[in-house]
Amino acid sequence: MLTQVLANLVGALVFVYLFWKRLRDDYLSEQLFTTAIFVVAGVALGLLISKFLAPAWWFWLGLGGICLGGGAAVYRFRLRAFEVTEALAFSLLPWMGLIFVSDSINHLSLPSFIAFVICALLLALFMYFDKHYKNFSWYASGRVGFSGLAVSGIFFSLRGLVAIFFPFVLSFVGKYESALSGASAILFYFLVFRLSKRLT
Repeated sequence: MLTQVLANLVGALVFVYLFWKRLRDDYLSEQLFTTAIFVVAGVALGLLISKFLAPAWWFWLGLGGICLGGGAAVYRFRLRAFEVTEALAFSLLPWMGLIFVSDSINHLSLPSFIAFVICALLLALFMYFDKHYKNFSWYASGRVGFSGLAVSGIFFSLRGLVAIFFPFVLSFVGKYESALSGASAILFYFLVFRLSKRLT
């Protein structure tokens, strides 16, 4: 229990810092820290609801809280949605990785450790995309947002594939997981496609 609390506390602090660092050149620090607080509050609300009503759904309810908090901030401060989405993907991966490594320590869980490694690899992939995406010939628009959307699509694709064979891994919701993750992956890939067609 203590390890989980510590992982979430450190993860939230790392999230706030990375989110601010990612967007500090484009927005006021006050707006960014408020947005981060909205997101953390959304995650806390989702986890609280899951604790009392649907424990197995903690990941999806937490994700709903992220969307709610991030969406409220985008509306309030008139932030650019794709930039915020990208910053969220970048800054939430370490938090998710810490949750998985915490579970692997608490329960000696190999699947959770593998999930932590995948989060680390996705973070590295994000940084690769962030450096090179403007050189992709098919990504004609060159618009900001590709790295976050693409990595999010890959993340949910992996969740969907793993859920087909191992539906009871931490953060999965049994037989519904592959459908939910698959639909989320398709949504993110569609957004990448739409973004690639937008002119600079």
